Amino acid sequence: MARPIFILNGPNLNLLGKREPEIYGSQTLDDVEQMCAEAAQQAGFEIDFRQSNAEHELIDWIHEAREKASAIIINPAAYTHTSIAILDALSACTCPVIEVHISNVHQRESFRHHSYVSQRAEAVIAGCGVAGYVYAVQHAARLNGSR
Repeated sequence: MARPIFILNGPNLNLLGKREPEIYGSQTLDDVEQMCAEAAQQAGFEIDFRQSNAEHELIDWIHEAREKASAIIINPAAYTHTSIAILDALSACTCPVIEVHISNVHQRESFRHHSYVSQRAEAVIAGCGVAGYVYAVQHAARLNGSR
C-alpha cells in the first residue's frame, strides 16, 4: 500500500456543519473524512485525517508528514492568511501539497484573498464546497501515480 495522504484541517473546521452553514454547508468534518476515505480507497490510498485549532500542532503534523505522507492536503482555514510558520513547514516537505478551501475565498473579505500556503501548493481548490476535498484526494493520487 502507498504511503497515506495526510489531510490536515485548521481552526474551527471542527464546527463544520454547525458554523455558518450558508457559507460552509451542512456536512460535518466526519462526513468529509468519510468522503475522502472512499475517494482514496478507490485510488489505492489510505488517508490520515486530522483537525486542530492549534497552529503548532498543524506544524508538528506537517513535520511528521515529511517522513510518512505521499501528499499533504491542507485546509489551513484562518491560518491561510497569517501563518508564515505553516508555509515554512510545508516548504520543508518534498511531497505534493494541495490547498483546499470550502468557500471561494476570493469572493469574501479582502484579507482572505492572500494565502501564504499557496506559495508552496501544487494546486489550490476553492469554492467547490466539501467536494473540493475529494478533488484534492483524486489529484494527490494522480500526482503519486495511482491507477
